[in-house]
Amino acid sequence: MSLLKKLWHFLWHDDSLWSWVVNLVLAFLIVKFLLYPGIGWMLDTDYPIVAVVSGSMEHDETFAVWWGNNKEFYAAYNITQEQFQAFSFSQGFNKGDIIVLHGEEPKAIKVGEVIVYQNSISSYPIIHRVIALEETPQRQFITKGDHNTIVDPQPVTEEQIAQTGVAVFRIPYLGWIKLLFIAMIGGP
Repeated sequence: MSLLKKLWHFLWHDDSLWSWVVNLVLAFLIVKFLLYPGIGWMLDTDYPIVAVVSGSMEHDETFAVWWGNNKEFYAAYNITQEQFQAFSFSQGFNKGDIIVLHGEEPKAIKVGEVIVYQNSISSYPIIHRVIALEETPQRQFITKGDHNTIVDPQPVTEEQIAQTGVAVFRIPYLGWIKLLFIAMIGGP
C-alpha cells in the first residue's frame, strides 16, 4: 500500500486514539489557518466571527417593556422608538451568540449599527451599538450596550474598529462552545 493510501486510511478509517488526535489537530489547523482567514477575506475583516462573551446587549424582556425602561436615555440622543426598531439587532442579542461581522469603512458607519472594537481595558472585542457620532478632526463613535445603563467610558476611534467591523448576522447560542472551552481551561 502506498504512503498516501496508508495516510488516507489512518485519517478516515482508523479508530485509534492517535488517528482521533491527528484529526483534531488537522481540523484545528484547517479552521484556524484556512477557513477563518478565508471568511475574513470574503467579509473584509480580520475578525469575521466573534462570540458574545457578556450580557451587555441582552434585552431581558419584550421590546415594549425594554423600550419603556430605556426611552428617556435614547430620547436624550434623539433616537425614537421607531428609529430604534429599524436598527439592526433591535432586539439585542445574548451571551453565547455568534456574531458575523463585515468590514466597513468608519465613515460609512451610522447611528444604530452594532460595531465591534478593541480597547485597552478588555482582552475581548467589545460588541456595542453606536448611539451618536462626534465629528472631531477624526470621526468618533459614542457606543453603549443595550443592557447597560450608561454609555461606554470613552468614544471609539476609527482605528479601534478598522480591523473589526459591523455586525451583520447572529447565530444564537453557538458561541457557548467557545465560552465553555475557555471556562474549562481557566481563561479570563
